[in-house]
Amino acid sequence: MSHDPTLNPGDVLGLDADLRDDEREVRDTTRRLVREKLLPNVAEWFEQATVPVELMREFGALGLLGLHLDGYGCAGASPTAYGLVCQELEAGDTGLRSLVSVQGSLAMFPIHRFGSDEQKDEWLPRMATGEAIGCFGLTEPDSGSDPGSMRTTARRDGTDWILHGQKMWITNGSIADVAVVWARTDDGIRGFVVPTDTKGFSTQDIHGKLSLRASITSELLLDDVRLPETAMLPGARGLGGPLTVLGEARLGICFGVAGAARACLEAAVDYARTREQFGKPIGAFQLTQGKLAEMVSRVAAAQLLALRLGRMKEAGTLTPDHVSLGKYSNVSSALEVARTARTILGGNGITLEYPVMRHAANLETVLTYEGTHEVHALVLGKALTGISAFT
Repeated sequence: MSHDPTLNPGDVLGLDADLRDDEREVRDTTRRLVREKLLPNVAEWFEQATVPVELMREFGALGLLGLHLDGYGCAGASPTAYGLVCQELEAGDTGLRSLVSVQGSLAMFPIHRFGSDEQKDEWLPRMATGEAIGCFGLTEPDSGSDPGSMRTTARRDGTDWILHGQKMWITNGSIADVAVVWARTDDGIRGFVVPTDTKGFSTQDIHGKLSLRASITSELLLDDVRLPETAMLPGARGLGGPLTVLGEARLGICFGVAGAARACLEAAVDYARTREQFGKPIGAFQLTQGKLAEMVSRVAAAQLLALRLGRMKEAGTLTPDHVSLGKYSNVSSALEVARTARTILGGNGITLEYPVMRHAANLETVLTYEGTHEVHALVLGKALTGISAFT
């Protein structure tokens, strides 16, 4: 017996009613952009391992770059509004969300939070429009989960700084106009604003990726890059600087992966209702319905957790432990949803005609970037027991 569906897989809990008008408006604007202009092309970008740089101008024109920052041409929207934008972009593809979140949270945010007035005036207005693209240089070939062991150095030479080292897995690296690079100095770890046309700075794209293909990932090479004293971020000292920046970006991940999971659920529900085997839709089989029930519970929980974290950020009660909980829970849930959706679609699930395998592949990267799944587990374990497993 067949009836009309009574649950909307895109918003099972009716969370739309808890959004403010301005949040709903920017969410809907982003959703239209994704559905009308990005989804028709993203499978091809994924297959070709590229993403058009021109998208940054379009994102900038819609006010999506540095959306949650105040001044300098930025919209000053709520953290929840920023999260909702990430959710819609990642419902399209993780690479699209990374393009925006790296620009706004990893490149613009540290300049906005820790930079001098001159640094802010020089870079933020152009980055907000997409005229200038930024990247974030922290991870190194031998320094990922332990950024304190970085080998990139910055030494004094008169009033200048000389940067030397290597950064790895840098999103937007080769298309960036400015890099926020973290280096070891005699005074601890410090951040530097590095124009990418500076002598000694070069990039090399990483090829052969099987995940996050609709995104530019690069290696940064700093061969005695000479910078003026004013290149240092004056407000960031020690590992607290880059870790604060990563915490800002991880909120977008908590929202974003919920969007990827939602897209996979919607694809699976549509397929289950229309694909017939043994004379009836596969959605009529108990095993398929069991899979859908598990998926929808994970999607609803991820959406609710993301929204709660956004509201906590607005209230000033969000801690790094909360953000770790969001990334740990939502990424693993989204990955499980994508994998389960793939089984419902059968052979069709491995093609680019449907989004699920693309999302599953992308989420394998999200599971380990901006804090691996294991590291976030240890953060949560310490928060619960008061005992650190790191040392």
